[in-house]
Amino acid sequence: QVLDFGWPDLHTPALEKICSICKAMDTWLNATTHNVVVLHNKGNRGRLGVVVAAYMHYSNISASANQALDRFAMKRFYEDKVVPVGQPSQKRYIHYFSGLLSGSIKMNNKPLFLHHVIMHGIPNFESKGGCRPFLKIYQAMQPVYTSGI
Repeated sequence: QVLDFGWPDLHTPALEKICSICKAMDTWLNATTHNVVVLHNKGNRGRLGVVVAAYMHYSNISASANQALDRFAMKRFYEDKVVPVGQPSQKRYIHYFSGLLSGSIKMNNKPLFLHHVIMHGIPNFESKGGCRPFLKIYQAMQPVYTSGI
């Protein structure tokens, strides 16, 4: 059985997608003790790290004795083989997902409208001072605005 939950590289999946991935993995693993989950990723390993970290949180909520051992093995694999979740949005989404599981946050199904972006001060990345900010805004994984460079 192969399931494709792909999303664009360098992006964090929607919380609904993370929930679907974790539920599918959990259902498959609990169906029989012979089932395993293999994760494949064409992009950077940070995306794989998001899925592994999310499932580790998810399996802790619904852990059985066997899953506790699987969780330990997964944690070792995560620490040894998967680069740390590096993108700020990836780290943030793991915290969001953990909050969803604990009930400390709720998903907002109402639309969100971005009216403007304000940058207070320009970072000094170059020795001559300043930088050239660049902004790209996505809606449903499709770019809807790109600023000039």
